[in-house]
Amino acid sequence: MAQQVSVKEPTAEQIRDQWIYRQFGVSDSEYEQIVSFMGRLPNYTEIGVFSVMWSEHCAYKNSKPLLRRFPVSGPRVLMGPGEGAGIVDIGDNQAVVFKIESHNHPSAVEPYQGAATGVGGIIRDIFSMGARPVAILNSLRFGRLESDRVKYLFEHVVSGIAGYGNCIGIPTVGGEIMFDDSYDGNPLVNAMCVGLIDHDKIQRGVAKGVGNPVFYVGPPTGRDGIHGATFASVELSEESEAKRTAVQVGDPFMEKLVMEACLELIDTGIVLGIQDMGAAGLTCSSAEMASKAGNGLELYLDQVPQREEGMTPYEMMLSESQERMLFVVEPKDEQQAQEIFDRWGVICRKVGKVTDDGRLKLFHHGEVVGDMPVTALVDECPVYEKPSAVPAYYEANAEVDTLRYEEVTDLGGALKKVLASPTVASKSWVYDQYDYMVRTSTAVRPGSDAAVVTVPGTRKGLAMTTDCNGRYVYLDPEIGGRIAVAEAARNIVCSGAQPLAITDNLNFGSPEKPDIFWQMERAVDGMAEACRTLDTPVIGGNVSLYNENASGAIYPTPVVGMVGLVEDVDHITTQGFKQEGDVILLVGETRAELGGSEFQYAVHGVTEGRPPVIDLEKERLTLDAVLAAIRAGLVKSAHDLSEGGLAAALAECCISGGIGAAVVMKSGGLRRDVALFSESQSRLLLTADTDRAEELRSELAAAGVPVEVIGTVNGEGPLRIWMDGELVLEEQVAELKSVWEDAIPCLMR
Repeated sequence: MAQQVSVKEPTAEQIRDQWIYRQFGVSDSEYEQIVSFMGRLPNYTEIGVFSVMWSEHCAYKNSKPLLRRFPVSGPRVLMGPGEGAGIVDIGDNQAVVFKIESHNHPSAVEPYQGAATGVGGIIRDIFSMGARPVAILNSLRFGRLESDRVKYLFEHVVSGIAGYGNCIGIPTVGGEIMFDDSYDGNPLVNAMCVGLIDHDKIQRGVAKGVGNPVFYVGPPTGRDGIHGATFASVELSEESEAKRTAVQVGDPFMEKLVMEACLELIDTGIVLGIQDMGAAGLTCSSAEMASKAGNGLELYLDQVPQREEGMTPYEMMLSESQERMLFVVEPKDEQQAQEIFDRWGVICRKVGKVTDDGRLKLFHHGEVVGDMPVTALVDECPVYEKPSAVPAYYEANAEVDTLRYEEVTDLGGALKKVLASPTVASKSWVYDQYDYMVRTSTAVRPGSDAAVVTVPGTRKGLAMTTDCNGRYVYLDPEIGGRIAVAEAARNIVCSGAQPLAITDNLNFGSPEKPDIFWQMERAVDGMAEACRTLDTPVIGGNVSLYNENASGAIYPTPVVGMVGLVEDVDHITTQGFKQEGDVILLVGETRAELGGSEFQYAVHGVTEGRPPVIDLEKERLTLDAVLAAIRAGLVKSAHDLSEGGLAAALAECCISGGIGAAVVMKSGGLRRDVALFSESQSRLLLTADTDRAEELRSELAAAGVPVEVIGTVNGEGPLRIWMDGELVLEEQVAELKSVWEDAIPCLMR
C-alpha cells in the first residue's frame, strides 16, 4: 500500500479563503460554527480533528434523532448505547457483551484489509469493556455472483474475516449473506462480536481523575487509515479507489497480544478508563474519554510511537492504524501497568494527562498545535432533521399483483432454483474457511438457525444470530424493520434460547435524499416497535450511510444482531430432522404473500409488491409458546420459515438431518406454488417424538398458536409432499443437497 507523503500544511486563513475545509466534508455553516466555538480560525490539525468528530460515522448527526426512538433499557440491561458495546445480565454475576459495526466502504476498495480490520475493530470494542471475546459473527451483502468483480470482493472479504478471526483465536460461529444487484459496487460488511464478563470487571471509556496519566498501547502509529471516518461518511465514487490509504492494515497477532495484556491489566482493578482507537483513531478516543468524564485532556504527540518519519500532528491525530488503545490509571499504578505490557511485548507509552479545563490540547515539539473545547468536539456537533418524502417506487408497488404470474407447476424444479440461489444455498464455502471450533465452546456450529456457545463453568449457553431481509425493507421499510427483529428472535428461540437484546447496524443510502431518509425513519419505527413488543432493547450499534452505487442506493438494510440465553444446555435445539417416525408440525398461518420472496426473485426475476405482513403480538405469543415447549422437552428440532418458505425449510431440515420426509397438507385455498413458497411470518417447523406430538400440538393450540401436523420424518426416503390428496413434489434428499451445496462453489470457479 502506498504511503501518504507529508506536504506543507495550509494556514488557517488559506483553509478559510480556499474552502479547504470542504475537502474534509465540513459544510460552510459547520465551519462557521467551528470558528464560533474556537473564537478564532482553526488550524489544519484542528479542522481535521473537527471534521472527523463531526462526520456521520462518529457523530451520527443525520441519524441521532431516529436513534432516540429505540427502546434502550430493560431489567437485564447493564449498559446501553454510548460505550464501546452494550452489556446484558445473564445471571450469576455474569453478563454478555456484544455489538455490531460496519466496514462497508473500506471493503469496497480493499476487501481483504477492509473486512479484516472490521473484525479487529469490533473485537477491541468488546475487550475494551473488560470482556473476553467468545464469538464472532458477520452479515454480508454483495451483488450477483455472476460478476467477476463481485466474486473478487466476496472471496477477499471472506478471506479477510477468516484471516483475522482465525489468527486471533476467536471462533467465527455464524452470520448471513445476501446477494442482489442492489449491492453491486457497494458491498456491506458488518462484523459482530460477543464476549463474556463478570459484573465487577465492567469498564468504561472515561478519562477520570485530574492529573492522572494517559497511556497509549499497541503498535506505532502510521499513515494508514487517515480520514477513514470521513471516507465512511460519503458516497463511493470512481475516485474511491484512490483512497486506499483511508483503509487500515490489520495485524491479528498484535491484536491478540494487546487483548491479553489489556484483559490482564483490567483484572488488576487499577484501570480507571479504557477505550480502543477505532474510527478517527487518537482523536475520537481521547475526546470521547474526556467528554464522558467531564474533563479535559493533554496529549504530547512527541511521545506517540510513530511508524514513519516526519509525521505531523494532523497525521498522528487522524491515523486509524490498528490494534491501539488508550487507558488511564493513577500515578501510583503506572509501573504495574507498564510491567504487564512489557511482559506481553506490547508498546505502552505515557502520552498525556487528564486536566480540569475541558479542552483537548495537543503539544508537539514544545508548542501547542491544537487547543479545542471537548464539548464542541463531542457534544455540540450539529444534528440535522432531514426532509422526508415517500418514494414513487413505494407507491407504485402498492398496485402490484404478486400473483399475476402463471402458476408454477414444476414445484420440484422451483425448489431447486430457490435452493441454488446463493442467498439460500449452503454457505459452507464461507464458514469452512472460518475456525468456528477454537476455544471448544461452540455447541451449535454455523448452518443452523442460530449459533450457540456454552458459558464455561455453567450449564448455560448463548445463542446468537444476525438477520435482515433488505428486499422486505425496500418494499415496506416499517414492516421490513419489524420482520428483521422478529426473524432474529425466531432464530434465537428455535435454538432453545430466550431473546435478550439486539445490536443493530443501519445500512442505508444518502440521508441527503428525502426518499432515503423516509426509508430510515420507517425502518427505525418498525424495529423499535418490534423491540418493545418482544422485550429486546437496543443496547448499541452502528449507522452506515451513503451506501450508493451507479444505480442509486442499496436496499435499506438495518441488520439486527441478537443474543439469547439458553438456560440449560439440554434445551439447545437445531434445525435438522432427527429420527424416522418423528412427527412434523407447522406452526403459524400461511397466506398468499410472495412480495420480496426468494421464490419471486429466483423464479420470476423480480422484487416487487409488498412484503409479508406481521402481527407482533402473535409473534410474541408464538415464540413464548414454542420456547416453553422446547424447555419442556417436547421439541426435537426447530427451524424458522424465512427465505423460500415452507418448501425450502423442509428441504433444509431434511438436508441437515440427512433424512427424508413425507408431508401431507392442504393448500388452504392457495395456489400450490404459493402454499409452498409464501414467506408468511411467525411460522416454524417443529418435530416431536410420536408419543409426544399430540401433547406438543395441544400445548401450542391451548396457547392460541395455530399449529397442524403435516407429516413424518421418513428415514432414508425422499422429500415427498402431498397437497389436497395429490403428490405434488418428490425429490431425493441427496439431489437437493447437491444443488444446495454446489451452488456457491460452482459460481466461484
